[in-house]
Amino acid sequence: MKSYHYRGKLAVVTGASSGIGEAYAKELAAQGCHVVLAARSKEKLEALAQEIKRKHGVQAYALPIDLSKAGASRQLAERIAELDLTVDILINNAGFGTHGRFEDIDPEREQEEMMLNTAALVDLTHYFLPAMLGRKDGIIVNVASMAAFMPCPYSAVYGATKAFVLSFSEALWAETRERGVRVLALCPGATDTGFFDAVGSQEMAAGRALSTPENVVRAAFRGIDKGSSYIIDGRGNYMSAQMIRFLPRHRISLLMGRISRPKSH
Repeated sequence: MKSYHYRGKLAVVTGASSGIGEAYAKELAAQGCHVVLAARSKEKLEALAQEIKRKHGVQAYALPIDLSKAGASRQLAERIAELDLTVDILINNAGFGTHGRFEDIDPEREQEEMMLNTAALVDLTHYFLPAMLGRKDGIIVNVASMAAFMPCPYSAVYGATKAFVLSFSEALWAETRERGVRVLALCPGATDTGFFDAVGSQEMAAGRALSTPENVVRAAFRGIDKGSSYIIDGRGNYMSAQMIRFLPRHRISLLMGRISRPKSH
């Protein structure tokens, strides 16, 4: 498959205010791509937009929004339409995790987690994919996780949402691969993004060494150019994901439970 040319295209990046989303927006801009930045933090988004415009000479639009709320995906799509922008690339990166015993986690927090990690991702894909197919050109990258490949005790909802993202993305890849749109599930392992600080638990990292957002983004670009349905950042993570396939799932569940058990329990 030919390398994709990003210059002059426009990308929507969710969760763009930090971590993988920020790194992705900067790299797209460095390749001449205009960017729409979406996340909750207005100040961070506006500062990033100014930095990108100043450094790379592309257009950067800061659209603060909380995609975990009902109807937010539609609001974002409508705001982009009002700006008369054509979306060529969609990076569904926004997401968060929870960690702890299932019965101890706030149910409302987990509803927001499911809304952001899965429903918003599907909604935004619905809004932008049809026009990409009409032009026979486009990219959709859905950020999954190594958690997509295994049960995740003490992060049961997070792991389930990422398994959904992987399955959804692979299915769309098969549907669209001969119609000009590239769909990729990006599967990082533990990454130095502040994710675990937000969760409030380092146990969720399961002892894995941290990669960097820049490494994860480079993996995504490789996956797109190869026409892959998914890509895993890091050889060690890739080998782990393949080994898991040959072990009984109940053993993997028990192993992951021992590794990620909260210290207070």
